[in-house]
Amino acid sequence: MANSKVCTNYGSSFELQIQQIMNIEFKRLDHVMICIPEGAEQDARQFYGNVLGLEELTDLGYPIPNRAIWFQIGDIQLHIRAEGIQQLSQRHPAFEVTSLADAEYQLKSHGIAVKYLSKIPDRNRFSFRDPFGNRIELIEML
Repeated sequence: MANSKVCTNYGSSFELQIQQIMNIEFKRLDHVMICIPEGAEQDARQFYGNVLGLEELTDLGYPIPNRAIWFQIGDIQLHIRAEGIQQLSQRHPAFEVTSLADAEYQLKSHGIAVKYLSKIPDRNRFSFRDPFGNRIELIEML
């Protein structure tokens, strides 16, 4: 997005394009994903479902990506996924934004790569890494 401003320099006018500073408009926290060791899925269901009393989300009308386990926790979701040892963890918070396109433009204009993720009905999403390697997901609800 650009704004125009008329400037005078030595008595003549010219138009100077000033790029408007854009901010990503965050709406709310959508979910937090934590990771567990591979093979610990039943232990996770026992702890989060039975000990903490969270409702496991199993019938969403579409398959849950990457064999994750999803729980409802207040007005957000807790996603749990098995993860082997790797350099960059998939753990992340996910924030809902008003415009994924604007967020992508803002990030890319600062040289930050975005990675589009597996499709989930009713939302578009991508993730990026902060300068410290933390994964952050942004979501736009459709």
